[in-house]
Amino acid sequence: MQQTSIKSIEEWKTDSFIQEATALKELFWFNPNILPVQEAMPKISLSTDDINDAAERLERFRPYIAHAFPETQKAGGLIESPLRRIPHMQKAVGEYTETPLSGELLLKCDSHLPISGSIKARGGIYEVLTHAEKLACAAGLLQYTDDYSMLASEDLAHFFSKHTIAVGSTGNLGLSIGIMGAKLGFSVNVHMSADARQWKKDMLRSKGVTVFEYDADYSLAVAEGRKQAALDPYCHFIDDENSTTLFLGYAVAAKRLQAQLSDMKITVSEQSPLFVYLPCGVGGGPGGVAFGLKQIFGDHVHCFFAEPTHSPAMLLGLYTGLHDAISVQDLGIDNRTVADGLAVGRPSGFVGKTLQHLIDGAFTVSDDTMFELLALLADTEDIWMEPSALAGMKGIAIIQNNNELLKQRNIENATHIAWGTGGSMVPHEEMQAYYKSGKALMNIS
Repeated sequence: MQQTSIKSIEEWKTDSFIQEATALKELFWFNPNILPVQEAMPKISLSTDDINDAAERLERFRPYIAHAFPETQKAGGLIESPLRRIPHMQKAVGEYTETPLSGELLLKCDSHLPISGSIKARGGIYEVLTHAEKLACAAGLLQYTDDYSMLASEDLAHFFSKHTIAVGSTGNLGLSIGIMGAKLGFSVNVHMSADARQWKKDMLRSKGVTVFEYDADYSLAVAEGRKQAALDPYCHFIDDENSTTLFLGYAVAAKRLQAQLSDMKITVSEQSPLFVYLPCGVGGGPGGVAFGLKQIFGDHVHCFFAEPTHSPAMLLGLYTGLHDAISVQDLGIDNRTVADGLAVGRPSGFVGKTLQHLIDGAFTVSDDTMFELLALLADTEDIWMEPSALAGMKGIAIIQNNNELLKQRNIENATHIAWGTGGSMVPHEEMQAYYKSGKALMNIS
């Protein structure tokens, strides 16, 4: 197995797997450093108690969310997405990959989360709410026992207007933070990388958010945002690379998923394991979800990161053990992909080090693959997601094509979940362009 050694980046360039990554090949990597959950957890500072605390905070905010966002009223202010069986897509993926597929494939539709239409509605909104609660409680304007719908008052909005929230984003995190932050009354600054879609910038500005644009990638947008925020004592910078608050907001998804699986009469055990495929950018969202799933299902859940071939940041960080000390640009990879939410050149060191003994592996997919799977999902299930959300869809076939590595894991009886991370807010014209690209690649009119 490869070692998490002190090899330099120049030395890693001679590694055959790294050379395949540099050649932009679709790759699969099984993590040789994975440990049983009970052995891995003592090495990590976070725990199930932290996830429970985050879940309780979100419960306190449900009255406010239901009041401020009418689309959540039916669910009582709960920000959650459906878990759907997709048998027609499973059949199509089997044919597309020429792989006989066992088990059952489900889709976690975070693409259709209320408020901001992506997985970032979990972590991003949670951190904004956590910051608002902290400020209001410290000022004596709120207590945990209050009805949090009072946060919608003009007095609280005036109080929050004296404070600023800032974030660096490729798009979806900025949307979730901007929409919630502006609704509460905060001044919000979103620093967006060159690959961020114009419609996301336009939507943020329509909510009163200040958008800073950079002709560079995610890392520079974050660095500039962090630098500006440091000059303002009333500014809270939300750091997708290092925030434990964001991470725990994502981790709550695991508790919600547990209930959904139970409702669907799906059990998770050694005999019936769970495989989850998570599109990965800097790592906070998929890392938080994977961490939560490992707390709940232990060694019976197997989590894999899915990244574009042009942006395999987390895969490189984990494979080399260098984490955030290596970037795709260090290897001459351009970090240019249609999957704007995954267009990250340098992974989160915090997430990589936290998950290095818990994540089961990672794989990469090309932009063409994401386009083709997008079209297949629309045709077979009438579900529409942005390209980055399809990064994990091929996971069920990739895993079963590498069954020798996983022969101890009872894959024949497994449940597989592709995590659909965004797309419901994509403008119709842009979604149609994605769809037509996928159809053209498959030579289907």
